[in-house]
Amino acid sequence: MLDTHRIRVFRSVMASGSIQAAADNLGYTPSAISQQISALQKETGLTLFEREGRGLTPTAAARSLVANTNDLMGELSRLDRVVDDLREGRSGLLTIGYFASAGAEWMPTLARRLTTEMPDITLELVLTEIPEYAGATLDLDIVIDTPGAQDPAGSRRVPLAVDPFVVVLPADHPLAGEDEVNLTQLAGDTWIRNDLPHTTCSRIFAAACESAGFQPRFPVQAQDHITAIAFVKAGVGITAVPQLAARIIPPEVRVLPLTSPTPVRHIAAVVRDPAGNSAARRAVELLQELIG
Repeated sequence: MLDTHRIRVFRSVMASGSIQAAADNLGYTPSAISQQISALQKETGLTLFEREGRGLTPTAAARSLVANTNDLMGELSRLDRVVDDLREGRSGLLTIGYFASAGAEWMPTLARRLTTEMPDITLELVLTEIPEYAGATLDLDIVIDTPGAQDPAGSRRVPLAVDPFVVVLPADHPLAGEDEVNLTQLAGDTWIRNDLPHTTCSRIFAAACESAGFQPRFPVQAQDHITAIAFVKAGVGITAVPQLAARIIPPEVRVLPLTSPTPVRHIAAVVRDPAGNSAARRAVELLQELIG
């Protein structure tokens, strides 16, 4: 089994760019860092660094090793926190996954209420849209429902909210003064993409446009809600976002309901070990209260 301390030292050298920099960052001597790297090379049978002038250059094996230890170090950090909780007498760690718009709208209040009710709990919030956290082990995961989704064994899915899409228009758009907009009325507009093409939200919107008899033209690929709305403000085009993502809107744009059809995303909470995890159950109850 690999020595995890040596792995940490090796990762520091890779991130810092040199043995001297890693020594400075970790508070060791350069000699101690070199010894740890030499021991790791012997332990693995790999050449991790090669001499180049007065410095060291990581090999392909080193780059592969550091990439494949990301998950390991994340789990070790999680274990360290569990040990700290036990040592300090805290009741445990609750890990909650969320996506960006749910995070901005719900997570701050949820975190405050949970930690007020359970002052001994350690709360860890994980933005699961970041690829490195996509497979993280979570006690509670706030997700967008997708047909046929496979939840972890022993978990339970709880519906939380129905989140219809709205259209964001420049204030001078011909339809900006309407109470609502039929999706077919926007078929000829220039659209701004606010998400990656193959995400659940993109598929929901594309299916609604298909039902309305057109395919939107996306000459601008903003790929996030805030930037897409900024493009709308500048008069570049229009965009459609889930209502939850349209809470903070500049005065230069208008937000209107979409009809015929209305794209909708369904939001749920996936609870791991629902019978034995009272903190996760309480978090779901608080979310349901927040959402109303």
